[in-house]
Amino acid sequence: MNTEFARQQMVNQQVRAWNVLDATVLQVISTVPRERFVPAGFEALAFADTQIPIGHGQSMMTPTVEGRLLQALGLRRSDNVLEIGTGTGFLTACLASLAASVTSVDIHDEFLRTAARHLEDIGIENVDLVTMDATQELPKDHYDAIAVTGSIQTFDPRYVEALRPGGRLFVIVGDAPAMDARLICRTGDNDWRSETLFETNLTPILHGALPPQFSF
Repeated sequence: MNTEFARQQMVNQQVRAWNVLDATVLQVISTVPRERFVPAGFEALAFADTQIPIGHGQSMMTPTVEGRLLQALGLRRSDNVLEIGTGTGFLTACLASLAASVTSVDIHDEFLRTAARHLEDIGIENVDLVTMDATQELPKDHYDAIAVTGSIQTFDPRYVEALRPGGRLFVIVGDAPAMDARLICRTGDNDWRSETLFETNLTPILHGALPPQFSF
């Protein structure tokens, strides 16, 4: 496989074609070596527009959704970011390349160890990796942006409460096969604005789906 050709095809034919037009975001996706973050045996799918399984029932987002997430958050170099669901660390690296710092939490120590190696290998140093079940608790801080990398069945207002006023949250909410990707902006101490960006289907974060017997 011609890695650089495949990478540019991913950016131009998939990510850009799905209305990701922010030049800084496209540059980051073109620069962070995605092929070094996929699990062993899946290198041939590194640039495919498919969710790649990473173990524990979880998967990497597709490049198109990663691009839309990064563009929607509109990160600035001064921003402090919370990532919920570290996975292999690819999106973590992209967030860290755009922002001042990233706190990334994951319930699986194995993912955090792997992500730490990947981030060190490419020289990313502005990331703090934390073992945590974000469906039960969140870091005791406030953030300029939050990225939730797996879907949740119902919206959790704690994520908005973890934003600073003016902060942005990207989250995918709902049930398969049609979930809503939302950008939620905190407009004040007790107010926020929600916008549905597109429909997609994404693996839930662990404990992000309600038990089958749950009823509203």
